Amino acid sequence: MAPPFIFPRTLLELEEDHDDDRLCVKNLVDASSLRASEVEEFVKGVSFDLSDKELFCVEDQDVFDRVYSLIRGYGCLPPSCKLNIVESLRSNVSVLLPNVDSLLRASQGQGEEIPVLDRVASHRNAFKIYTYFLLNIVLAEESNSGSNNSLKVTASTHRKKQPVNSWNWEAQRGRILSLIANSLEINLELLFGSSDPDENYLSFVTKNVFSLFEKPMLLKDSEAKDALCRIIGACSTKYHYMAQSSASMMHLIHKYDFVVAHMADAVADAEKKYADGSMAISLIRDIGRTNPKDYVRDTAGAENVGRFLVELADRLPKLVSTNIGILIPHFGGESYKIRNALVGVLGKLIAKAFKDVEGEVSSKSIRLRTKQAMLEILLERCRDMSAYTRSRVLQVWAELCEEHCISIGLWNEVAAVAAGRLEDKSAIVRKSALNLLIMMLQHNPFGPQLRIASFEATLDQYKKRLNELEPDMPSGDVNDDLPSDGDNCLGDGEVDNLDPGPVAKEHQDSLTDSCMSQPGEVTALQDSNLPDVGNLEQTRALVASLESGLRFSKCICATMPTIVQLMASSSATDVENAILLLMRCRQFQIDGSEECLRKMLPLVFSQDKSIYEAVENAFNSIYIRKNPVETAKNLSSLVIDSNIGDLAALEFIVGALVSKGDLSSSTISALWDIFCFNISGTTAEQSRGALSVLCMVANSSAGVLGSHLQDIIDIGFGRWAKVDPLLARTASLAIQRLSDDDKKKLLVTSGDRIFGILESLITGSWLPGNIWYAAVDKAIAAIYAIHPTPEAMAADMVRRTLNFVFNDAGDDLQNDSDPSKVGILTTVQVAKLSRCLFVISHVAMNQLVYIESCSKKIQKQKIAKEKMDAENQSKDSNGTAPPGIRKDTDINQELGLAASEDAALDALFEKAEKEIISGCSNEKNLIGICATFLSKLCRNFGLMQKYPELQASAMLALCRFMIIDVDFCDANLQLLFTVVESANSETVRSNCTIALGDLAVRFPNLLEPWTENMYARLRDPCVSVRKNAVLVLSHLILNDMMKVKGYINEMAVRLEDDDKRISSLAKLFFHELSKKGSNPIYNLLPDILSKLSNQNLTDESFCNIMQFLIASIKKDKQMESLVEKLCNRFSGVTDVRQCEHLSYCLSQLTFTERGMKKLIELFKTYEHALLEDSVMDHFRNIINKGKKFAKPELKSCIEEFEDKLQKFHMEIKEQEVAARNAHIHQQKIGSREGFTSAIDAEEHAESNISTAEEAGDEVSDPCTEKIALSKNDKLKNQHVDSEEQSAISSELTESDGGDIEVQSPLANKRGGTRSRTKKSTMEGKGDNTGKRTTRARRKVILDEPED
Repeated sequence: MAPPFIFPRTLLELEEDHDDDRLCVKNLVDASSLRASEVEEFVKGVSFDLSDKELFCVEDQDVFDRVYSLIRGYGCLPPSCKLNIVESLRSNVSVLLPNVDSLLRASQGQGEEIPVLDRVASHRNAFKIYTYFLLNIVLAEESNSGSNNSLKVTASTHRKKQPVNSWNWEAQRGRILSLIANSLEINLELLFGSSDPDENYLSFVTKNVFSLFEKPMLLKDSEAKDALCRIIGACSTKYHYMAQSSASMMHLIHKYDFVVAHMADAVADAEKKYADGSMAISLIRDIGRTNPKDYVRDTAGAENVGRFLVELADRLPKLVSTNIGILIPHFGGESYKIRNALVGVLGKLIAKAFKDVEGEVSSKSIRLRTKQAMLEILLERCRDMSAYTRSRVLQVWAELCEEHCISIGLWNEVAAVAAGRLEDKSAIVRKSALNLLIMMLQHNPFGPQLRIASFEATLDQYKKRLNELEPDMPSGDVNDDLPSDGDNCLGDGEVDNLDPGPVAKEHQDSLTDSCMSQPGEVTALQDSNLPDVGNLEQTRALVASLESGLRFSKCICATMPTIVQLMASSSATDVENAILLLMRCRQFQIDGSEECLRKMLPLVFSQDKSIYEAVENAFNSIYIRKNPVETAKNLSSLVIDSNIGDLAALEFIVGALVSKGDLSSSTISALWDIFCFNISGTTAEQSRGALSVLCMVANSSAGVLGSHLQDIIDIGFGRWAKVDPLLARTASLAIQRLSDDDKKKLLVTSGDRIFGILESLITGSWLPGNIWYAAVDKAIAAIYAIHPTPEAMAADMVRRTLNFVFNDAGDDLQNDSDPSKVGILTTVQVAKLSRCLFVISHVAMNQLVYIESCSKKIQKQKIAKEKMDAENQSKDSNGTAPPGIRKDTDINQELGLAASEDAALDALFEKAEKEIISGCSNEKNLIGICATFLSKLCRNFGLMQKYPELQASAMLALCRFMIIDVDFCDANLQLLFTVVESANSETVRSNCTIALGDLAVRFPNLLEPWTENMYARLRDPCVSVRKNAVLVLSHLILNDMMKVKGYINEMAVRLEDDDKRISSLAKLFFHELSKKGSNPIYNLLPDILSKLSNQNLTDESFCNIMQFLIASIKKDKQMESLVEKLCNRFSGVTDVRQCEHLSYCLSQLTFTERGMKKLIELFKTYEHALLEDSVMDHFRNIINKGKKFAKPELKSCIEEFEDKLQKFHMEIKEQEVAARNAHIHQQKIGSREGFTSAIDAEEHAESNISTAEEAGDEVSDPCTEKIALSKNDKLKNQHVDSEEQSAISSELTESDGGDIEVQSPLANKRGGTRSRTKKSTMEGKGDNTGKRTTRARRKVILDEPED
């Protein structure tokens, strides 16, 4: 019997001699040294022996040595030899495996045991040797393939292309691995003498199989991958090689992301094949026992482990659900990737682990409680600290919704969570929340329409039916007894015993149909038509379902304002998903969705291509239909209720549709049919909407309107215009947008008629007041667009308007050189005068536009002529042109005659513009006289306050005149700013604010001194005025029409405006400003900081403003420079509030290494501010941020700096306490000194009095009459010298009658001076003074001396 084969650690170890009796190599043949022919002969010999002899021949020493030699030199063998040796070994193993089963039968039939044991040992030896050599061949081939990168296609592809006898390793690899897998699945108990094979054998197989899992290209071969999974499953589960396999699998999962799914497949296949989930449980326990902090350090491994858990839960949901408790503690870990994975695991378990409801009631209850606990965890995780986890939870809820795993009882709770997450600070969470709401709408269990009115009407009817079914119950208790969303629910939130049954389902369909009424046509269901759903319990269930549907509809409806805000988000994903959600809401008829969808139209002007495409796709899907009539009606209805911004967006979209050909000619024909009332049921509003759309189409296709000129005149200005007055305005716009050919055609066919109609519209009064202004605006523009001499017709209209207002006083006004006679204002109607001023100012403005258009036409013709002359000159440059012409051209160029022609044209146009108002002589023209009258009218503030509507029209006309003429503007500029600051009407102030923007563009030099006044509009109490001021200033600054002056802090204050719209506009302004050049905010920031510190702002508002502005600075150099600038600003600042503001701004900067060093170097500049705790807190924040990015060297410097700051802070604190105590002590000492000086003064006074009495002189010294303050007053006084202390003390002097006289400190000082003067005088006189008598005054001390 051959010696036993023991698996070596390496292949070369077989060549070593061992003390024990084991099979090893005796005679090695170096295959690499043989010639090709010798190698082939050698291989043939080995193959012949393996096939001709017994299966056990491989354990013969000679055969073993030769086979080993070939395996050792396998890499240098030619393909044919490789094929022979592989086929020989594989075929022998294929024959050997069935013989293992025959050993059992042979052992039962043999009486002698020794031959059987020998055969078993031979089988075992051969089995080990074949397995060892075959696996070594696989390892050698895979190593060679990996180094050469030759594996590019799968095995199946090669099998189709390669002949049968050719060498195809991919095919052989799958066969070999499948054979080894089959060998592990047979009964090896007899071979190895126990249920588990030799541990060396299992160790060798698993070690090498796991190494093959590291080959990503190998795993793409499904046959090879399945075989590897089978081997792992058999070794781990069948042969209990669990611990080592689990460790190897965890190592692979942590290291390679591409093995995760294959590991899950291996575990799931083993559980299904052997009905043993021990390997899965072992892996779950290993993951659960891992320290959560390890996953924080190994982020890639955490992600792979998470994916593995999700894959395992998808394949083995029931097994994972019974062991999920091991993993739940990881929800408290710091790794968000593991939390994400656990959320995904719970989603898989809820969807798959609880579908089977069979079993006992107790086990069913436990499972439902487990499911309910999982649902609660998912709801709780919606508030996870990580945005990635919150996003993942919402994605899991969307998956559960798609799988119909959310019960009605839990539906509204999930919807409320999703609606709340729409306001999350993270964009990915908002995106997931939007997708979840879209999915909930798509899969909602309440019906195809979710209008609140329909639900309420139906719910009321069924509540009445429920009351009828419960006649004995009080009506007030009915609702209390109804099952709510959470009542009568099992652990998973599913309603128990509330299934209405098939009858209820049938009636539910009819109920859904009854709710499909059109918007605005909600009618209460009649009792006779109310579907009967069955008994009391079924009715209760239906009422509960209707209540849930009503709550869901209200929840979605309440999110509309938030969705509108998301459409203005800076994140493109927010905008795109918000649009998708609104489209889904419109599909289910959610209240308010149609209005919100209109607000997406201005987004077509977005520079983000994805947003533009999202809006365009949404517009096409909602409004563009295959039926052209439906498309025309949709567009007409959309235009009717749109505002100016929406109309501009619609015009842009329609132009794009026309240019792309998406708006077909049949749709345009349908629009004409609607306009001409050729479609039954068309209203005047729809006709106007159709004409508006056609005007939009005319911008891209000029000839569209020419085919229906007569219809535009007849319908637009006919009887239908009286039904819908705005139709006249739209018709005027259509005439204005005619092509040049159509304009000529109109003049020839209906010129007089159309001008008469337009003039009657302007001068007449048949239009309502609120529409007249808009119609006249377009009518005057239409006249200037098509009339050959519009100024003549305009002058006639102005005269007619003046006559109409002033009763034929227009000529007097024109001929009167002194238009100051405004007494006629008392006899005219304010409404007529307002209209008159509007017409005159609008004519003047259109005249200016007309002059500029004429200038452009002449310039264009001149350029075309010059271009033609240049072409002709180039053609004649060969000398054919007459020499005189060339000579004249050269002379003209030298003299600059071309430039002089341009200057003459410019002067001509300037003169024409000047003549509109000022005229070119002392005589004023028609509009000029009106302008003078208007200026004086606007200065009559009493009249303007009495008639605010007149003031609005007058100031609007005044602003238009100022825009036209520079002299008129200069003369009335102060008036304009006076009105814009003091006018009571918000409309007037708003209009004037907008006009200031136009004036700043046209006459920047005139407006430059008034810049501060323009910024002052940002402080207006009216929201609309502030909003317009922000818009105007943003336009001027961002387009370089106004320099950013020193008043930009007023715009910064608007960042914290109470109105969110204004705040958003201010943020947009600074965001766009930061993109210009090298970011002007960097240069403006110190100035803004200093001015904001002096303004009356709350600390919160100041911090929010500066945080936003500093966040817009991105460059490191600018941040470093700001550190220096802010530190230097500490010098000379003693105000505590300013120090706090400066330190806060420093804490908001992004510190680099250089910035931190600069902060440390400039310590002396801000050391005096470190006394305040708030300042110190900001510096601590800076240090904490610096430690995060600092390298070890810098970190040590920062720590030293921190110690220095803390030490200095404590020292200066101690100094402050000591100074305060010293001050208090000095104050006490000063009080004592004052008291002592008062006593000395009294003694001195008494001695003087006695001396004076002896001398017979009369002396009055007020210093002796002072009385010391009380003890309490002395402690409060500041420390002063004794003389000042006595000087400011009050005096109490007793008069003759006993009255007490109180003298002021100032009087005391003057009295003291006089007394000293008298005293010196008396001393000078000596005995020459006369004898006087005086009454002695007694000093009264009110307080006692201190102990």
